[in-house]
Amino acid sequence: MEKQSESPLCGKTILFLGSSVTYGSAAEGQSFVELFETLDGVNAIKEAKNGTTLVDKTSPLAPAIFEEGDSYIERLKKVDVAAHIDCVLCQLSTNDATLKLPLGETGDGTAPESFDTHTVTGAMEYIIAYSRETWGCPVIFYTGSYYDSKEYSAMVGRLLELRDKWGIGLIDLYNDKEFNNISEDEYKCYMSDPIHPTKEGYTEWWMPKMESEMIRFMQEQKSL
Repeated sequence: MEKQSESPLCGKTILFLGSSVTYGSAAEGQSFVELFETLDGVNAIKEAKNGTTLVDKTSPLAPAIFEEGDSYIERLKKVDVAAHIDCVLCQLSTNDATLKLPLGETGDGTAPESFDTHTVTGAMEYIIAYSRETWGCPVIFYTGSYYDSKEYSAMVGRLLELRDKWGIGLIDLYNDKEFNNISEDEYKCYMSDPIHPTKEGYTEWWMPKMESEMIRFMQEQKSL
């Protein structure tokens, strides 16, 4: 990919919230976040910790394997409330699926305190509500590329419902058949395992799709 001299994202401050995929654990800590910085001139706030979950509890994966553990929500609340943030991009964490954490139900309200953050759905709704209330900015969720997991598939399905309720952005790599239609050799090059992209995977496969979808959504929201 080449640097965009006139990227519509240039100068925008984006909070990237996630776990190992957002961090770039299979790519020496370099993910699409750094690509947005380099190629699009984004001011990135990278809140990504390996092994962590959307559900607001200490992940057993994180302290046991990576010696880290704050949930997405705990880290979100540590970001300066006075910061100017143009967008929050949040990862639909595979760790919640791996740990088989409760999916929960979609809430009736929109206040952050009304959601059960010990469920995946409640945690996602809290992140949306808190981000809008705190920074008044658009929220975009992104999924991983397709892998065989009934738990993650259910989480993606619930996220589609939340998109309709909240009008959030969604970069749905999981269900995108055209995106996932790559050769076996390409897949081996692009993915370290079914969840984690390599450097080539971020640069050549994920980033072009994520970049175009983010620009499209933010232009629709008149945030660009």
